[in-house]
Amino acid sequence: MPTQERTKIMGVLNVTPDSFSDGGRYFDHEAAIAHGLRLVNSGAEIIDVGGESTRPGSVRVDEDEELRRVIPVIRELAAAGAVISVDTMRAKVAEASLGVGAHIINDVSAGLSDPTMLTVAAETQAPVVLMHWRGYLDRVSASFHYDDVVAEVISELKTRIDEAIAVGVEHGNIILDPGLGFSKNAEHNWQILAALDDFAELDHRLLVAASRKRFISTLLSPEDPMLTPEAAKDQATAAITALSAKAGAWAVRVHEPTTSAIAAKVVDAVAAHGRPAGAPVRPAGAAVRPAEAPVPPAEGEA
Repeated sequence: MPTQERTKIMGVLNVTPDSFSDGGRYFDHEAAIAHGLRLVNSGAEIIDVGGESTRPGSVRVDEDEELRRVIPVIRELAAAGAVISVDTMRAKVAEASLGVGAHIINDVSAGLSDPTMLTVAAETQAPVVLMHWRGYLDRVSASFHYDDVVAEVISELKTRIDEAIAVGVEHGNIILDPGLGFSKNAEHNWQILAALDDFAELDHRLLVAASRKRFISTLLSPEDPMLTPEAAKDQATAAITALSAKAGAWAVRVHEPTTSAIAAKVVDAVAAHGRPAGAPVRPAGAAVRPAEAPVPPAEGEA
């Protein structure tokens, strides 16, 4: 496993009219830039800028429109000092975004949508997020069938890792995302979250992206997930951030950074105060002697 650092907060910035959570709120460039800066001020260390929705039923935009949406926003936020990842499945959009200041490629298709994406990552030496997804399938049920979701997702991610390394992506530049909500139902998502330690053992940085997804809403409001308040979804997301941080995740992708940043900070503080491996365990009920107190002599030693 890579050396553990404090889990980073990646803030979501959708420059789209139709994303599932906040589509249309930041479609205007000025509104998007202002929100990106708010995310930074609220604790986000990375801003993930996307110009194309991947919600179920969404229609793909053309390349020129995606570029029009994201490039001005990335340029301005990068100029302000923000660390930017670009959420795209197109190699040309990734390359253009890196050219105006983006630092990371976040490809939900892991290079399957555009076969030149991994080559761009290799040539630019940019870190690249490879997310598990079985793509836009005509039969939705087919995308949800797993005999063992954890084992199969790990196996399919390993295939994408091999493809990336084969075209020259450096091992240390690969970040994995198990793809919560993509080609998975609620039960699959919870199983993956229960097995985050297994993903963290893959020897690559791990990104967990659960924020405001439907499986959270179905947990909180099973009768009608659409009625789940946004604040409640963000609170549940912060709990998942804590679980992810405890498992050693490199980052979590969230819409509301403040509560997740606090959760990650608490987990980091607990980890920093843990007992070193091999340290003796004090018996229950044993008195704790102040370090500076003199040790009384044993009987007969005076």
